[in-house]
Amino acid sequence: MRVSRRGWMIGVAALTAAAALLATGMMAAERATSRASAANSAPAPAALQVVYPTRRPEPPPQLAERLQALASAWGEPVGVAVSDVGSGWIAAVDGDSPYPQQSVSKLWVAVAALDAVDRGELSLEQEVVFEEADRSVFSQPIVKRLGPEGYRTTVRELMLRALAESDNAANDKLIRTVGGVEAVDVSLRRLRLAGVGIGAEERDLQAQIAGLTWRPEYGYGRNFQQARATLPDWARDQAMDAYLAQPLDGASPNAIVQALAALRRGEVLSPDSTAVLLAMMAEARTGPNRLKGGLPLGWSIAHKTGTGQDLRGYSIGINNVGLLTAPDGRTYAVAVMMRRTFKPVPQRLAFMQAVSRAVAESWVAEAGPAAELASMRKPGELTE
Repeated sequence: MRVSRRGWMIGVAALTAAAALLATGMMAAERATSRASAANSAPAPAALQVVYPTRRPEPPPQLAERLQALASAWGEPVGVAVSDVGSGWIAAVDGDSPYPQQSVSKLWVAVAALDAVDRGELSLEQEVVFEEADRSVFSQPIVKRLGPEGYRTTVRELMLRALAESDNAANDKLIRTVGGVEAVDVSLRRLRLAGVGIGAEERDLQAQIAGLTWRPEYGYGRNFQQARATLPDWARDQAMDAYLAQPLDGASPNAIVQALAALRRGEVLSPDSTAVLLAMMAEARTGPNRLKGGLPLGWSIAHKTGTGQDLRGYSIGINNVGLLTAPDGRTYAVAVMMRRTFKPVPQRLAFMQAVSRAVAESWVAEAGPAAELASMRKPGELTE
């Protein structure tokens, strides 16, 4: 079913409003002494019980063992991390190694933009003119809106397109609207989100990975792919190997789940901005059969995918990170990151679904018999 852009934006606005009410209620229970505005909110029925231990608790042994078994059977480098947002424990496999984020990094651009909103430097409704010079590479559906005088949009729409559609051109324009790559990094440091960043605009990053330097004409049609195809194999291999050895947009699974958990607890952005971000992440259209595909009925997910380039039978940066919420409101931050994989798409999806099922099964074990009703998987095709 085709949904009009107006209908889609209205629907997202409604989701954002609902999420704002829910987030404010949960943050009132968690931080009533720090925000007077949250004190007047109605308590949410599934408020998180947040514990701030002096020492991080140990994860459930069965979950840790299951993740290790999945990673061992995978047979390729893979990073997995799961964190209970309330208690703070982390179960991980290769959790501290940097992995290419690819479009996962769009999350941190959105965080920086919302930080600017909280600081009064930007408004979500601020008008932005998207122009021909703002074209990027690969997925950029916003360019279809371009007219003779460009396309008049807003900070909110750029953010929504970047998160929900993984639109590279919208994301790059948002980076420039915030003040550039360095401004994003400064914001993340100020917010104490250690170990995450963006490295570069998408068009510059993808050109570097391919062994090219970005040129404006690459933003049209298949010009980028054609220029890439003219490079000798050694040049492609050299550029790819250099990127994978030190990914410019690299982040570890542990750093990502800790950042997501802090965001979910309301420790990073204002209640309103937190609600906006979570609502947009919940609208993600990409990766419906990655982590989301393995969740039982009654669970919800707010997430972001990453998908890198292909080269001679392998793909890089195949990722999915997000917040998985159980029927009782308990939330887990999860990151699955594949540095370089030769596996076919159905096996990649099956691995990610196995991780989300493992999280759900761990919740069932801790929540008791009542959770068994939510243990049925959602059906779904194995397509990315």
